[in-house]
Amino acid sequence: MWVWLIFLIMFAVPVASAQTEEPDSLTDMTLQEVVIKAPRVIRKADMDLYYPSKSATDNSANGMQLLGNLMIPSLTVDDALGSIKASGQSVQVRINGREATIDQVRALLPETIKRVEWIDNPGLRYGGANYVVNFIVSNPTLGGSLMASGHPALNTAWGRYVADVKFNSGRSQWEAGAHYKMTNRLKSHRDYEETFTYPDGSSLTREESSRGGVMDNSMISAWASYNYLKPDTTVLVVDFGLFHKLNDRFLYDGVLSLSDGSDDILLTDSHGDKGTTPSLSVYLEQHFSRRQTLIMNFSSSFYFGNTYSDYLERLPGAGAYINDIHTDIHDRNQAYAIEADYIKNWQNGRLTAGATYTANRNRSAYASLDGAVFHQRQNKVYMFAEYFHRFGKWTATAGMGVQYNDFVFAESGRGTHTWSPRPQATITYSPDQNHNIRLNFTSWQSTPTLAETNVIPQQLDGFQWRVGNQNLKTANSYMMTLRYGFNLPRVSGTFGVRAFSSPNAITPLLRWEGDRLLTTYENSHGLRNLSFFLAPQIEIVPEWFTVSGYLQYRLERMSGTDYLFHHNAWSGSLAAQVTHWGFVLSGRYMSADHDLWGEKISWGESVNMIDLSYNWRSWQFMAGILMPFGKYDQGSRSLSKWNRNEQHMRLDMRMPYIQISYNFQWGRQRRGAEKLVNTDASADRSTAGGR
Repeated sequence: MWVWLIFLIMFAVPVASAQTEEPDSLTDMTLQEVVIKAPRVIRKADMDLYYPSKSATDNSANGMQLLGNLMIPSLTVDDALGSIKASGQSVQVRINGREATIDQVRALLPETIKRVEWIDNPGLRYGGANYVVNFIVSNPTLGGSLMASGHPALNTAWGRYVADVKFNSGRSQWEAGAHYKMTNRLKSHRDYEETFTYPDGSSLTREESSRGGVMDNSMISAWASYNYLKPDTTVLVVDFGLFHKLNDRFLYDGVLSLSDGSDDILLTDSHGDKGTTPSLSVYLEQHFSRRQTLIMNFSSSFYFGNTYSDYLERLPGAGAYINDIHTDIHDRNQAYAIEADYIKNWQNGRLTAGATYTANRNRSAYASLDGAVFHQRQNKVYMFAEYFHRFGKWTATAGMGVQYNDFVFAESGRGTHTWSPRPQATITYSPDQNHNIRLNFTSWQSTPTLAETNVIPQQLDGFQWRVGNQNLKTANSYMMTLRYGFNLPRVSGTFGVRAFSSPNAITPLLRWEGDRLLTTYENSHGLRNLSFFLAPQIEIVPEWFTVSGYLQYRLERMSGTDYLFHHNAWSGSLAAQVTHWGFVLSGRYMSADHDLWGEKISWGESVNMIDLSYNWRSWQFMAGILMPFGKYDQGSRSLSKWNRNEQHMRLDMRMPYIQISYNFQWGRQRRGAEKLVNTDASADRSTAGGR
């Protein structure tokens, strides 16, 4: 019934006069246009601007907490688990226009955040992102800042720790920071049942009873950066990062009961990975006369690591194994990218054009197959042009991108290449200051991953195998969204409808080859879905009690080789926050999406939490509990006619925790470097077998 709580509160709120808040001046690169003003949000044609209130800033210890305190309706901010999602999908995070990590957001001082830009229809220069959150941050000209935070659980070996320091001198700023995330032997369980149907019509059911398991997931990251800002002329940013996954291991023990009456089987299923990824980015932005800007961005990353899986089956009391399957892959992968963009502004218009080249060089060695080596080379070229214009109460954006993808597999000498257009358009109508209607069409491409094209067979269990497909083609996706944004006394929000189509989506495909059930990949006949959504934010008691939420209903249709499925489901989130006398009491609940993809329905984390925080000078103290209600459940259900199964992964996530944060800054404030684009160069990783 929680789903209806949003509606009940929304229509029960008494009418009150809307307050107005004068925003800070926008940057020179922001087009001057008609805006919609509200106490918490200013709606523009291409984004919503959230200006943190004094209360939100005072009750935040870092950028993640401030983002949560803004309570953007469709956004789910989970500081405890380290994730930012919108409508169950990933969100691209940026700081002053450049792509950033969750760790870097945690390192932001709330006092330095001028505003947060929420973009739910990113343009072509965002590279196909679903959503974008951009923090506009100012930096001191003198002095520096220090931020440190510890976030341990009280009943298990789980926690997050972060520290960051910045030093400023004139036009220069130096930064260094580190983040450590620990999960050690967290108890877990798996419920698993599957039915195999053979080509002759006979079937076998295997039911797994859990004997327990553990999950390890610990990692450390560090970063250092330098930026130079000469106002209105030059911006230089150099970033260096190092990410090291200490251990990511899932270990399950269970008992298999078979429907053919044979003896029960003891099984152990373990998989994981670890590795190191250093990265480097250099960004240069140069302003010219007549409101012209040229931007250059180079980035690179390397991945050195290994991924493994072990699957063991034996009869109780037996010394020998029925099945003893090991996969061990050692990766040495590289990625490079360079981007150049040109921006020209007029009084009522803006032209953006650019080109990006990305190169991936992957080398995978299979220790479990006598050192067999697999090489893959990927090249991607992306060019686009986009124009924005304002016509009174109307604004319009139209653009075209073209993407070229090339794959070459060294051992087989095979390869593919494709050209794909990426049109995009948006039109917005704002009849007055409290309402706007926006229609957006966007498209993007998804390239086959290293795991999907790897033709070296991997055994999953006694008779299941997986092998990639080197004939895969780049998949196209198209989405059209109609949304209505409104600002009423104490209530603001958005509701709308979204249509999505991916006519040649890359999906898994199951088929029998002799006595083996093989999982491979295909360009399917396509996925189509239609979503209806509502995202309100409600000030029940101004500055004291606020709720926000997101509610979505989605209908889906998926078809591929020999299958056609229909699916529909509700999903959503709800957040409530009470602020008074320096205390902040927050509660959050998220019901995960159930996504149909290929012949499988998958669902992510459905979580809830409650916490209470208090600020004192430069310190913040917090206590809370993760998953106080219900059980953690993440899993999937296969709909294949050859293998119907349902899997639930359950963790002991009912964890009380505390957090102690300290932030301190010195020096005068000014607006810092604002990066307008960020080129992505992410090294690929292999995936080992696993059920």
